[in-house]
Amino acid sequence: MRRRGGDELLSIGAVLAFLRDDFPEVTISKIRFLEAEGLVEPQRTPSGYRKFSPADVERLAYVLRMQRDHYLPLRVIREHLDAIERGEAPPALPPSADTRPGPLEEADRELVAAADAASGVRLGRAELLAAAEAGEQELAEWESYGLVAPGADGGYDGEALQVARLVAELGRFGLEPRHLRAMKAAADREVALVEQVVAPLRRHRNPQTRAHAEATARELATLSVRLHAAMVQAGLRTRG
Repeated sequence: MRRRGGDELLSIGAVLAFLRDDFPEVTISKIRFLEAEGLVEPQRTPSGYRKFSPADVERLAYVLRMQRDHYLPLRVIREHLDAIERGEAPPALPPSADTRPGPLEEADRELVAAADAASGVRLGRAELLAAAEAGEQELAEWESYGLVAPGADGGYDGEALQVARLVAELGRFGLEPRHLRAMKAAADREVALVEQVVAPLRRHRNPQTRAHAEATARELATLSVRLHAAMVQAGLRTRG
């Protein structure tokens, strides 16, 4: 990244313009999301406007680079940044892949990204559209097919954002929401299977048992997604 001289503080719009030279996919919503996740802590003016220092911009660039080049989850990137702040060498990086990861690797990356994104993030409708790079008509269609749904407060959580981005990416290959109904139905069946296993644990009076139920549900969901990815990968190989 090119450094700016002095200690000039930048608005979020200026930061966006600066980062887009190297990260054309970055958006204001992405910067706000990284702030919400504690990866950067810009100063605030008395009116509440964000002001980013050169160090803040460097942190953002580091986060974006680690996500783009090494597919690192935010939890790991935060550990890297903490090590750097302590004056220590960050953990060794995985080798950059010359090709796009296979279905299993992509599934693992998306699961980690969804878990990172889900923690306490709430987006308004306009923010979701900006982050997913979609239009109002597209979101309305996704909602009509049950692919994306707002919460009781009308906002969207990190998992809804992840789904919206994936649906938008599939749309660029010509797959419309009506084509994804089978995926939604399959996901609903997998949810029902997980619920069969954990429902008795969730009804238990012991708080530790209920906590174990949530951990079990997450583990089963991960295994289910990885099984689906492995089956897709095997199916593509037999047809290749």
